[in-house]
Amino acid sequence: MSQQFIPAVFYRGGTSKGVFFNAKVLPQDRDTVSKMLVAALGSPDPYGRQLDGMGGGISSLSKAVIIGPPTHPDADVDYTFIQIAVDQPVADWTNNCGNLSSAVGHFAVDEGFVPATDGEALVRIHQTNTRKLIHSRFQVKDGKAETQGDYTIAGVATPGSRIRLDFLDPDGAVTGKLLPTGHVVDTIDLGVDGRFEVSIVDATSLIAYVEAAAFGLTGAETPDQVEATPGVMDKLEALRRRAGVLAGLGAMPEAIGLQTPRIALVSAPVAFEALDGEAFTPDQFDVATRMISMQRAHKAIPGTGGLNLGVATQIAGTIPNRLSKPANAAGEVRVANPSGLVSVGSVVHETERGWTADSAVLFRTARRLMQGEVAIPASNGA
Repeated sequence: MSQQFIPAVFYRGGTSKGVFFNAKVLPQDRDTVSKMLVAALGSPDPYGRQLDGMGGGISSLSKAVIIGPPTHPDADVDYTFIQIAVDQPVADWTNNCGNLSSAVGHFAVDEGFVPATDGEALVRIHQTNTRKLIHSRFQVKDGKAETQGDYTIAGVATPGSRIRLDFLDPDGAVTGKLLPTGHVVDTIDLGVDGRFEVSIVDATSLIAYVEAAAFGLTGAETPDQVEATPGVMDKLEALRRRAGVLAGLGAMPEAIGLQTPRIALVSAPVAFEALDGEAFTPDQFDVATRMISMQRAHKAIPGTGGLNLGVATQIAGTIPNRLSKPANAAGEVRVANPSGLVSVGSVVHETERGWTADSAVLFRTARRLMQGEVAIPASNGA
């Protein structure tokens, strides 16, 4: 046969979509699996559309997930996330996707990894990329994860059943430290392109923050406007790679991968119009961001990006902390992004050894969109 067919499920989780696999149907060799996933998503595609695969042409729609038995004593399942580049044959295993994390509990219950009775279910997830635990709480009906409900999230047109994700001990998911450089602010010199202050924070994911005003931006720009502003994307990519070196991910900028760290523009609240046309005033939110993912301006906000920003705003002296309004009494911060608003929560405090984050909380929805088998060209399989 010219193709092989692998059992898979296609999910929307939060504002992302991805192909989910039971670990038992895939080979053990990571390089072989990477080739299979790249082919399944339709990469590399120089046209940026992934027409020959399951991907959607942007980073939030070019993802894969592998679920298997737990290797952690306090977990019910192992969850591994793989980001697939659109225009390159790259499968990045270095980070987590907070949005697709919301669908992991659903998959675990629906596929029989975790038995559940009707009512609220708790699935304890071992996130293998970051070696962290996530608790997913959601409703079960007739033995399956409930998808219908009235909870809405920015960037998704239809309401669904609310999922609560508690990311436990999110410090140092990538580097082992909440502040990898030991500083709340570092300065990166790009020579003729200027000097920039950045805050590098590692909580559920690794992100470098830079103030939008440093590029002459207000923080109200659409993703297309960010990408169209001369020089901005090139400078952000240079800063991102330098931040990766400062965080210890590589000796040289060229050694830093496409996904990790991410880089994000942040600003104080300013009036903006979301991609669906809804207008927001500065009193409706606490901080604004435009995040860059896989060298593209994200149309919403990565789930781990929102969690990280919620933590970063609570660390005194960071750029997000300087620009954000204080969190409410529950530790909640309202984050503006191109698709609207996202509420995130965190518990952060300073100890004798420095800052630490006890937990970070995100609310999402998810839905199984399709199940069956995904076709992979035989030359890319085991």
